[in-house]
Amino acid sequence: MDADNQEAANGGTLVVQVSRTLRAAILAGQFKPGDKLPSEAKLTEVHGVSRTVVREAIAALRADGLVEPRRGAGIFVLESGAAHAQPFKNIDHARISSIIELLELRGAVEMEAAALAALRRSPAQEEEVHEKHAAIQACIARDAPTSAADFEFHKAIARATNNPRFLEFVELMGQDAIPRAALQSAEKGRSSPAYLTQIHDEHGQIVSAISDGNAEAAREAMREHLQGSQRRYRALLRDV
Repeated sequence: MDADNQEAANGGTLVVQVSRTLRAAILAGQFKPGDKLPSEAKLTEVHGVSRTVVREAIAALRADGLVEPRRGAGIFVLESGAAHAQPFKNIDHARISSIIELLELRGAVEMEAAALAALRRSPAQEEEVHEKHAAIQACIARDAPTSAADFEFHKAIARATNNPRFLEFVELMGQDAIPRAALQSAEKGRSSPAYLTQIHDEHGQIVSAISDGNAEAAREAMREHLQGSQRRYRALLRDV
């Protein structure tokens, strides 16, 4: 069993142990506001854990508003009482568990959105869902990023519920609701063609169910799409 999966002797995970130790050091003033935390490599050495554990621990501190990353400079301690990030605005694409958390929440909401869209969509809204689905395929065909088009597709489904709260929820999450970074291909810095094709096919099942007015099939297609994404990210988490 590798370090990421070992349970610490006191019953907490290694991530919890490291984040707890760093949090205590910050609150005790060992690291003062404005100080830079030791490098990832140094923390890995000091705590005897993998880089993944260190990244997860730092992400937890970041979510608590204790530290912030500065591009190209490192991780810095914030003033105590610093404002917490707004909901859904602190998704860390380097932290796979953060992505899984968001996908679980999306499943709870968007399955019902798909079902309601199947029952309530107007002809114009149904056409928009088809158009947004086609727009994703167009991005894939020209090897362009798909996240923005994917986000618009999910917004179109939310709009087709004719309950404005669903659209508000999707917009509140923002485009970070469509994570791609952790599944990018090393060669192009983008998601692999096979992955994008699979996602597009899953979207197609959702579109077909909505067009057929089949609420249960739409709900199931959305469930399979989002749970499938969870499985893919969990596989990455096991492989790191």
